[in-house]
Amino acid sequence: MLDALVAEARARWGLDLAAGLQVVAAERIVATPLEPSRPLLLVPLATLRAEVAGGAGPIADAGEPGEARSPLPGRHGPAGREPLSLLRRLYPADHPVGRCGRVEGTTVGELVEADLRTPLYLGPASPVVASASPWALPWISNRLRQPDGCPWDREQTHESLRKHLLEESYEVYDALEVGATPALAGELGDLLLQVVLHAQLAAEAGVFDLADVQAAIGSKIVRRHPHVFGDAVARTAADVNRQWERIKAAERAEATAVEAAQAAADEAGTATPPKSALDGISAAMPALAASQEMQERAAALGYDWPTIEGIVDKVREELDELLRAETHAERREELGDLLMVTVNLARRHGIEAEAALRAANAKFRRRFRSVERQAAERGIALRDLDFDALDLLWDAAKAEESRPTGAATAPEETTR
Repeated sequence: MLDALVAEARARWGLDLAAGLQVVAAERIVATPLEPSRPLLLVPLATLRAEVAGGAGPIADAGEPGEARSPLPGRHGPAGREPLSLLRRLYPADHPVGRCGRVEGTTVGELVEADLRTPLYLGPASPVVASASPWALPWISNRLRQPDGCPWDREQTHESLRKHLLEESYEVYDALEVGATPALAGELGDLLLQVVLHAQLAAEAGVFDLADVQAAIGSKIVRRHPHVFGDAVARTAADVNRQWERIKAAERAEATAVEAAQAAADEAGTATPPKSALDGISAAMPALAASQEMQERAAALGYDWPTIEGIVDKVREELDELLRAETHAERREELGDLLMVTVNLARRHGIEAEAALRAANAKFRRRFRSVERQAAERGIALRDLDFDALDLLWDAAKAEESRPTGAATAPEETTR
């Protein structure tokens, strides 16, 4: 049966077997890593069962529970749990669909549930239009870098793209404030593009490609989760963090040994410093975030205050030292110490210091705009007001935020 379907696809729709062929049970589309850039033959499960009858073994019923019916991770959102919806995500609506054994064809957008009961053939889709494919973006990136591609993309280097990576990371960070939204999907896509572009540049230099990037992070995550993929036990998040730091410490020690051996082999004559638990924390990170990451790593190895009270006492101590400082250099140093211990206090309370300060900045921005608006309504310049008058405007701004949306304004304020 399959031989006949393949022969028909070759004769009618120009199937090129050299490009590969995906043969998938129609009932299992959602559980299969379909690649739109490869030819696809969708066959009802009953037809495949008949094909293997008496062969290597039975095909489990699509109605049975099990992994074969679970949506493929990465495509398991609401729009990926139903076969037709998934096909419409992966292929353009006007992509042609051949009905095996029937003269008339159809398109992906016109498919109905009944069509899945007969064999269907979908030819390969261009990555330009099958943009939901995981390999579409690498293809597009490569195309942009070709001699007849985009002049801007062709000029980019790892160095020139650094600022864009930071910008996109911050935009994702901002979008995360409201959780999962379509806007977040777009921002994550922008950030993913940066990863793909750097992999493209490295591939052109013959150093690594996107497959190496994926393999590196995949193997690292498996290695650092022996409680999931091995025999280790971690019952709490704290257990995981401690185990994570032990594994990373072992990796750093191993890397140091390799570097030392290489230095000896090269007769460099210089000692290789041991790897630190703080290695890998970028100097370009925002200072608050870097401080919190350093202190979290140190705490995971046991270098931590035994109680929060000890940190609070340290905050007071650092504040006193700042107030007693006599020179600009001393004040700068003491302020840095105060900020760092304040970050430690945030860490112990489970607060992300960077996010807390960004929220405080946003609150100040809202209230200051209100102060500006109130002054403008009174025809007064802020610089002409004394501190007490400015403080009254600030209190009014705070009161505005505390009022329920749509609440009436106090009569004395409406007449100002």
